[in-house]
Formats: sequence, structure tokens, C-alpha cells
Amino acid sequence: MSKITHSLNKNSLITLAGTVGVGKSTLTNTLADALGFDASFEKVDGNPYLEDYYSDFKKWSFHLQIYFLAERYKQQKRMHETGIGYVQDRSIYEDVGIFAKLQYDNGNMTDRDFETYESLFEAMVMSPYFPKPDVLIYIDGSLPRIMDRIKQRGRQMEMNTPHSFWEDLYFRYANWISKFEECPILHLDIDSYDCHDPESVKEIVRSLEVLQTDPNMKYLKFKSNLQRL
Repeated sequence: MSKITHSLNKNSLITLAGTVGVGKSTLTNTLADALGFDASFEKVDGNPYLEDYYSDFKKWSFHLQIYFLAERYKQQKRMHETGIGYVQDRSIYEDVGIFAKLQYDNGNMTDRDFETYESLFEAMVMSPYFPKPDVLIYIDGSLPRIMDRIKQRGRQMEMNTPHSFWEDLYFRYANWISKFEECPILHLDIDSYDCHDPESVKEIVRSLEVLQTDPNMKYLKFKSNLQRL
């Protein structure tokens, strides 16, 4: 993807959010190239709890979530300190609003542990000193379309996961984004854009510019030129 001339601040943080299979990683790389920003991805290597977690959810869920929270907090702080632009493939806000809450609701975290985790999250993240994203891009689509994408990429662990889990996660995301107020939201439907089409990517960039420059604009539902015809 060739670079697109844009008016976004040079140190902008554009964060992506959305359930598994919506294409966050692909769009992260595409937008980073188009904007001339760096891409930032979730750290998966070297996680000291991941193997234990999959062998015993109830015992290790709290530890895993604390680890993810610490790593993502450090990542966000490093990005802010560099003074350059980033596109980030998952938001720190999903940690408590989606994944920790899911573990708690499924009985894998006690009341005490979840309350401790939530309190720590609020102290670290829900603070005026914490660098918030300039725009959060929420990628969405119908559940059948998302399930088609999960099947198409053919990851065995995802293929073996019950449909009920994906359905639960899908509706958790819908509920979470409806209450999200930390920064402006650009809402993309997975069928409304094409990462391989420069004009489609340019339209997304123009939408990001609108959200960053208009202080009264808190939410924008993206529609491509094709959809408007």
C-alpha cells in the first residue's frame, strides 16, 4: 500500500478493536503503511502464563489478565513517549470490558480477583494522565460473515472452539462498544471496505481526519462511495 497524504497529527494513535476474525491485523498493517505510521501488535511470545492458563482456566485466568494488562500498559506508554504515529491492533480497554469480564462470568475469576483487577485497571488506565487513542476503529459485521472468515483462515484452535463461545464474544463486543466513550469511534463493517483497494483505504483515512479535527464528532459509521451509490 503506497503512502497517502493526510492531515492526521504525526503522533496520532489509531487503535483497532473488534472480535476475533474481523481483520484487525490486516487493517493495522494496511493503515500503518498508508499513513506512514508504525504498526503495533499484541505481544504473544514469552508469555509466562499462557501454557498454564490453557491447562487450568480457573487457577490462572487472573494471573494471565494481570500480565496482559501490564504488557499493554507498557506498550501504550512506550508508543506515547516516542512521539510518532502508531496503528495498534487491539485496545487496552478490551482487556477489562471483554476478556476479564468473560473469565469472571464463566466462573474462572473470583469476585475478589475480578474486583482487584478492575480496580487496578481503573487506576492505571481510566486516568487523565493515561494517553488515550485519537480514534478507535471498531470493526464489525454480521456473526455469519465473521464465522465464515474464522473458518476460511482455518486455525485449528479456533475451528475446535464451540460456536456458542463466538456468539457470546460477538454480543459482548456489541454491548461494550455501545458504552465506550474514551475517544471518538470510527465504525467499520467488514463488507464496507477493501484493504487491497487504495481508494477504499483513502476513504477510511479521510474519515479518521474528520473524527480527529471535529471536536463535536464522537462517532462515525463508515460508508464507502460504493455503498452510497
